[in-house]
Amino acid sequence: MNADADADAIEFGTDGWRATLDEFTEPRVRMVGQAVATHLREESDDSDAEGGVGTVAVGYDARETSRGFAEELARVLAANGFDVLVPPRDLPTPAVAWTVRERDLAGGLMVTASHNPPEYNGVKFLPAGGAPALPAVTDSLADRLAEPDPLPDEQWGDVEEVDLVGPYTDRVFDAVGADLSGLSVVYDAMHGSGRGVTDDLLDRAGADVDRIRCDRDPEFGGDSPEPTAALLGDLADRVAESDADLGIANDGDADRIAVVTPDRGVLDPNFFFAATYEALLDGEFWDSSAETSGDVVRTVSTSSIVDRVAEDHGQAVHETAVGFKWVAQAMADHDALLGGEESGGFGITTHLRNKDGVAVAVLAAAIVAAEPYDDRVDALLDRHGDIVQDRVSVDCPDERKEPVLSDLEDALPDELAGSEVENVSTVDGFKVFLADDTWLLMRPSGTEPKLRVYAEGGSQERVDELLVAGRELVEPLV
Repeated sequence: MNADADADAIEFGTDGWRATLDEFTEPRVRMVGQAVATHLREESDDSDAEGGVGTVAVGYDARETSRGFAEELARVLAANGFDVLVPPRDLPTPAVAWTVRERDLAGGLMVTASHNPPEYNGVKFLPAGGAPALPAVTDSLADRLAEPDPLPDEQWGDVEEVDLVGPYTDRVFDAVGADLSGLSVVYDAMHGSGRGVTDDLLDRAGADVDRIRCDRDPEFGGDSPEPTAALLGDLADRVAESDADLGIANDGDADRIAVVTPDRGVLDPNFFFAATYEALLDGEFWDSSAETSGDVVRTVSTSSIVDRVAEDHGQAVHETAVGFKWVAQAMADHDALLGGEESGGFGITTHLRNKDGVAVAVLAAAIVAAEPYDDRVDALLDRHGDIVQDRVSVDCPDERKEPVLSDLEDALPDELAGSEVENVSTVDGFKVFLADDTWLLMRPSGTEPKLRVYAEGGSQERVDELLVAGRELVEPLV
């Protein structure tokens, strides 16, 4: 296969490049490494004629092939004059992102397919500062894909094996500063890179930690390492059987989190987001020396329960398109306290403008030690009424997504599902706000040939009506 064909097979999506292992090959990974090296060298104000342009961290997850791909990336970067830091073990993505920020590195790479099945792998690029790469950066990488172009041997950088987990976990431990003595937590690593990191931090803070799926299994037990209710039955059962105070799960690279409570089982991420945000506004659960505004950032598909918390406290909500890169950018633009999305990714601005399932796990435990999430969510719903959100998908080839959205603009009616349309947001697709305080969102998936239809209302019955109306509106346009 020639270089042009290899480059054409590499596509940077919502969060880096991911593919099955028949597509995710060493030659293509080396091309990504060269693209990153070229991008950093050409964009750096510090580059010089000798090729010295700084240091890059290269991490990797628990998949069988990840360490080998990380070593390939390290060799390409070193051959381009960069010093490279590689950890001795697989580790969470946020540990690499935080290292990039804390050590003021030129950038970082993380070999991971996150929550995807074991037959996948991927690579994320983390620019200086540790926030997710915006499209201008990933477009630059795509334009620079090429076979490795090494400098003369004497200009090569050094590759050093360095512990990147210890300093990161020290920071999280100090920032939360909670005494979790007497708190019982069940932790589920889903065989991923949170094992020995999230659970050890909870243990270090004094919690009684019961571990499940905390062994490294590159096959993830035959499932995807994705912390959804469908895959967390064992965690929910263990919390119930052991009368634990809290259950916590991370995805494969530990940038996302799911929480299990004694009464609700797997807690809706929207409710977790809202309750965590309110706890941060009401108490000092995170490093009190780090000041931000009390604003919050959420994606367009995240529940309005977050907005109601912000309104109660006189704070502003900043809505973004789906994708944590947009959340991270808005966190900086508005100096927000917290950013999050309904898929379980959350970031604390003063810590890291990126998803961090490890830091938020320890934060969640500290919050529960003060008051259980069940009680916090009950109080929210008592104030604001029941809130239900759901979604369906409509098959749609990628080439039809843009035409469908164009046609949808003219097809939106004045009334949907028996309620008048009051407002339409086009931040990401079309979000239709109705007179009965419900909403319907229709947007293209960034990862699959589908359109997503989301709805939120005061009951499952009402949400089902909205989803039917949304599907009937979208399907004829595909």
